[in-house]
Amino acid sequence: MQYRKMGRTGIKVSELCLGTMTFGTQTSEIDGHRQMDMALAHGINFVDTAEMYPVNPVSKETIGRTEEIIGTWNAKNRSKRGDYILATKHSGEGLQYVRDGAPISSKTISKTIEGSLRRLQTDYIDLYQFHWPNRGSYMFRKNWNYVPTQQTSAAVRDDMLECLEALQKEVNKGTIRHFGLSNESAWGTSQWLHLSQTHALPRVATMQNEYSLLCRLYDTDMAEMSMLEDVGLIAFSPLAAGLLTGKYQNGAVPEGSRKSLVSDLGGRITERVWPAVEAYLAIARKYQLDPTHMTLAWCLTRPFMCSVIFGATTVAQLEHILSMTQTPLTQDCLNDIAQAHKAHPMPY
Repeated sequence: MQYRKMGRTGIKVSELCLGTMTFGTQTSEIDGHRQMDMALAHGINFVDTAEMYPVNPVSKETIGRTEEIIGTWNAKNRSKRGDYILATKHSGEGLQYVRDGAPISSKTISKTIEGSLRRLQTDYIDLYQFHWPNRGSYMFRKNWNYVPTQQTSAAVRDDMLECLEALQKEVNKGTIRHFGLSNESAWGTSQWLHLSQTHALPRVATMQNEYSLLCRLYDTDMAEMSMLEDVGLIAFSPLAAGLLTGKYQNGAVPEGSRKSLVSDLGGRITERVWPAVEAYLAIARKYQLDPTHMTLAWCLTRPFMCSVIFGATTVAQLEHILSMTQTPLTQDCLNDIAQAHKAHPMPY
């Protein structure tokens, strides 16, 4: 396992991050614990969760269950808590199951952290992330009709400053160590960075946005921001909710798979997606590569990448991902991937 710098924190995280969003729905507590054991045994030192997890589906009854499952693992493995970096997230505006859809604010941060700490059965969170911005986001397929916020820039910055001040209090108490964002824009990130520098408040360490061969919105302004500001990407959905594994080709819907629960895979199913997926599967066949391994390896070639989050519903899927070798993709393979991207630039 290779390790990369997490922004300017001085921390190094494994280039693969264990995502846990299925713990509590598709993945049982027992298997969640097995995944934690297996991931750490293979050198993964980065685990990501969120207060709203599990998903597929998100429900009022299961909110917080994933953190609880990680918490029971922590309780049984107290000596290992310092062996890994634990990241979780504060849900944003509009999720009615959490705080009746209230936005992230200086009023919500402290109690939300208290709740996560209690469920996680730990004294501190290494990376505390805001799940999505209060003013909305172009992520989750909203880029097609995205309209920037009607708030004034001054109002947005005032809100950000209050949140940073609340985070600083948590840093002072030792409940969180570092701060990250998720589903943010280049403009929004630049405002957070400016305010943290001006007022000596917690600096954005990482950005968690969707990124895969099929979703490359990050490649322009966000990539420039990441490189120049040392805010590395923690990519989620690198396998495009399983599409890039090839398991859904030709109409297949494996029992217990995400597509069996969410038929459109969160808006990823379009007429354009199938030929795009087939183009990448053909490249994997050409170079005799496992498509899952090729996809993850490609993500790791991107210069702005901090870590790549993968989710494994089953222990067998985790074993398969961990069997990935460190052999780099050839330049010919990378060239073919670039050509496929030009032919299929925005499949969904």
